[in-house]
Amino acid sequence: MARILVADDHDLVRETIGAYLVAEGLGEVMLASDVAQALALVQKYCCFDLVLIDYDMPGMAGLDGLRKMIAANQGQPVALISGAVSTEVAAAALEMGAAGFVPKTLGSRSLLAAVRVMLGGEVFAPLSMIQKGPEGLLSGRELDVLRGICLGKSNKEIARDYGLQEVTVKLHVKTMSRKLGAKNRTHAAMIARDRKLV
Repeated sequence: MARILVADDHDLVRETIGAYLVAEGLGEVMLASDVAQALALVQKYCCFDLVLIDYDMPGMAGLDGLRKMIAANQGQPVALISGAVSTEVAAAALEMGAAGFVPKTLGSRSLLAAVRVMLGGEVFAPLSMIQKGPEGLLSGRELDVLRGICLGKSNKEIARDYGLQEVTVKLHVKTMSRKLGAKNRTHAAMIARDRKLV
């Protein structure tokens, strides 16, 4: 039986998610309303199989709360719950080792699938929840990935070059391609050369 912690300052969100996961037989669920309470529970019970923590919750201080929770949960999955996360925040959180993002707009069956994926050690990051960046405005990391693509490197090779997880590179490829209006990697490389982006 899995042990899950749901940390969110909105009572309805926290209690609804917790009750649903219990009803679906995913295991024991504990609840916290702020970062301090969540960290205290993790220390008291010595790690959870999955922690779902709200990005906009009091005490989070951006990704600092996520960093503290990842450290406290000793290698077990920690994921963000959020209404909307920018590409930069999503990428930074994945690089820090987040198990994924659970948008508050997710349907109940999708939520269940996401939790099962993360309990299984995989990363959950639905592209639909990552806000589009301004057209053509690529982040520094997206430009790094684009350079790798232009050199004919695989996601695995790019990940190794920049010390990233392969899933993070895939996320950058998707968001960068969308910003450029590219249909695929080859198209992205052609656009990059035409616009002299790399």
